[in-house]
Amino acid sequence: MSVKPIREHTGKTLLHRWLHEYSGGKHTYANPGVLVTPAVLDSTSKETWDTLVEANPWLLEQKLVAKPDQLIKRRGKAGLIAVGKTFDEAKAWVMQRMCKEQQVETVTGQLTHFLVEPLVPHKQEEEFYICLHSMRYYDEILFYHEGGVDVGDVDSKAERLQIPTGMELSSKEVAAKLLSKVPAEKLDNLTSFILSLYKFYRELHFAYLEINPLVMLSDNTVVPLDMAAKLDETAGFLCAHKWGDVDWPPPFGRAAYPEEALIRDMDGKTGASLKLTILNEKGRVWTMVAGGGASVVYADTVADYGWGHE
Repeated sequence: MSVKPIREHTGKTLLHRWLHEYSGGKHTYANPGVLVTPAVLDSTSKETWDTLVEANPWLLEQKLVAKPDQLIKRRGKAGLIAVGKTFDEAKAWVMQRMCKEQQVETVTGQLTHFLVEPLVPHKQEEEFYICLHSMRYYDEILFYHEGGVDVGDVDSKAERLQIPTGMELSSKEVAAKLLSKVPAEKLDNLTSFILSLYKFYRELHFAYLEINPLVMLSDNTVVPLDMAAKLDETAGFLCAHKWGDVDWPPPFGRAAYPEEALIRDMDGKTGASLKLTILNEKGRVWTMVAGGGASVVYADTVADYGWGHE
């Protein structure tokens, strides 16, 4: 399995496109937002602020949330989320940071992609946490009845439900093992949503999907506010038509090289495993192709001889 992270906008776009089908029409996700790229800096490009507004008129009609979409964790605590902005305010906030260096904890990188989406007013008690991830012989769902940036150590306190490979998930299992602390008036709809979300997760070959917070409003509408996701890239031959064009972003703080993109494209067209990660484009020491264990030994030896910086 070649598990690769995707942008939040990509994950939300897939949910927007497929949730209605996998829930039998019971659930929808109306607006995944828009992705703003450096193309807006070029007035001759096809993706200017004017064209974004033309294609998404709601940008001028609603309060907005803006945030970088580059696999950055804990964006809220880093001051990288703008909440309750008008379009002009969100645009100014994005432009102040577009293609600028930003330090997040110990990593410094350039901000190049931003997600702008509608603000969803809600109460703290309407927030939940959910995470789905795949292990060797089963999928596991983690759920906690409180969500948000201060959710804490969910590994130790979340309810867990394991689904062995090939087995189906039932509403009784979800309600009994995950939702014991959820208010009764929200129980049925949240159960139905989790069943639909798991079907979406499985059918589109996700390997990881975390939503925090997952908000259920007073009218029982369910909205994912913040999402982190990974896809099994080797499943492309099965569901590339469902994914559409997927952008595989590099980790924040590391530039994406065209040579890596070429090898990634070759890797997707062969049963062999082809990988290239450029650690230092100006380095003078390049190891020959080797297995995983041998390559680690070679790299350690290079470092032992004082050439780690190369």
